[in-house]
Amino acid sequence: MNHQKAIEQSNQTTSDRFILLGLSTVPHLQVTFFIIFLIMYVMTISGNLLLIIIVRINPTLHSPMYFFLTNLSTIDICFSSSIVPVILMNTLAKDRSISLLGCATQMYFSLAFGATECILLAIMAYDRFAAICRPLHYNTIMNKKLCCYLSVGSWSVGFINSLMLVTLTFQLSFCRSHNVNHYFCEVPPFIRMACGNTFLNELAIYITAGIIAMCSFFLTLISYIHVISSILKIHSSKGRQKSFSTCSSHLTVVTLYYGTIMFMYLRPHSNKHVHYSSKTDTVVSILYTTVTPLLNPFIYSMRNKDVKNTIFKFSNRQQCH
Repeated sequence: MNHQKAIEQSNQTTSDRFILLGLSTVPHLQVTFFIIFLIMYVMTISGNLLLIIIVRINPTLHSPMYFFLTNLSTIDICFSSSIVPVILMNTLAKDRSISLLGCATQMYFSLAFGATECILLAIMAYDRFAAICRPLHYNTIMNKKLCCYLSVGSWSVGFINSLMLVTLTFQLSFCRSHNVNHYFCEVPPFIRMACGNTFLNELAIYITAGIIAMCSFFLTLISYIHVISSILKIHSSKGRQKSFSTCSSHLTVVTLYYGTIMFMYLRPHSNKHVHYSSKTDTVVSILYTTVTPLLNPFIYSMRNKDVKNTIFKFSNRQQCH
């Protein structure tokens, strides 16, 4: 019934608006999803913002690792903010339409932050490789100048890649329907909605996702293989266990992020003979757009002793005042 209303609504809207069908059309599920996503969003913003503040107030954390972590936290805040507020509004709203400009803007920023995070995770893995496998040369390898270049480079590649994909996507004709079977504006659902030739769009996705996501994933994997082989040489079983615990948690989050992105983008999108489950796409997208930004600050830093000590010192200082 609600899907029928959405179709009727799309027939009444002009060609420069799209209808986001959202997560659910069942009223009690809509409220449940709203509460869950609101809690996750607040936790994501709080966790990442806390990490940025901690790194700024503690001079001992002014190292390449924490420089990249603050970059990651900034990306995660922006990534979540480009998607989750729209989910929250559309989950309870009767009018789920979004303008072409609004849709293109959301797609541009979500793609840009997503691609930047892919590259940054690989850079962070290389930083851990340099710190653990090349400790004597670490400060020479990961000098301030290189860190700045790597950071600017990852942001630049992410935003340039996004501009190209969004431009190609909105040059397509969407004559079948303006109902987007998704909860936010993302490239794959739009390619499936297009009625023209999408070969160039799919080729661009395969090339960019292949270069950015797959290359970043393999660089991350290679870096952690070297790190793990170095950990195996540690004589202390306690030290080995702690290092393995850290590496395994990092690898779990990284694999979740890269794996879901590659599943979403590195597969045929316009093949009408292949059945695509919108529910599967939704779950996969939620994992890399909402879950990973929530987990990153806790997995990468909140378990770190220096970070914990800074939080305790800061909270005690606030209590004294």
